[in-house]
Amino acid sequence: MSRLEKKDFCEKIRDIELLVLDVDGVLTDGKITYNEEGVEFKSFDVKDGHGIVLAREAGLRLAFISGRVSKVTQIRANNLKIKTVRQGIRKKDAALRKLADELGVDLSKIAFMGDDVIDIPAMEISKLSIAVADAHEKVIQAANWVTTRCGGNGAVREVLDFWLESRS
Repeated sequence: MSRLEKKDFCEKIRDIELLVLDVDGVLTDGKITYNEEGVEFKSFDVKDGHGIVLAREAGLRLAFISGRVSKVTQIRANNLKIKTVRQGIRKKDAALRKLADELGVDLSKIAFMGDDVIDIPAMEISKLSIAVADAHEKVIQAANWVTTRCGGNGAVREVLDFWLESRS
């Protein structure tokens, strides 16, 4: 895909109605910690969360599509009032098409944000494809936009701030 200049990205993001996020490596830094009982721990950036709340309140729809199944992901989604969560998804492009149909949102109004090669097919069919700064090199090459921040460290907020600013 061709990389957009900042001005072009800001123009295109204005028309986005649905932002679909991968979770591990986008909303988190990709690290997963387990205790002795096998309980999973992840860390989420509070600034990303606040950006999600602000954007949702301003009318942006958000969804999570994750390759892994994690109770922690559902807890975070519930906390942020994200109702559309798909987990254990290997074919994210098919899931994105189905999600677009279910929500009545055309793919030309969807942005997808990812970090690893499993995300590329969904990135290729969305209007805007976004990679976090520390994404796999193939994901960076496939993206229209690459954040300056790494996954789990404000990358989602960075994108949401552009969306919010484009709407004001």
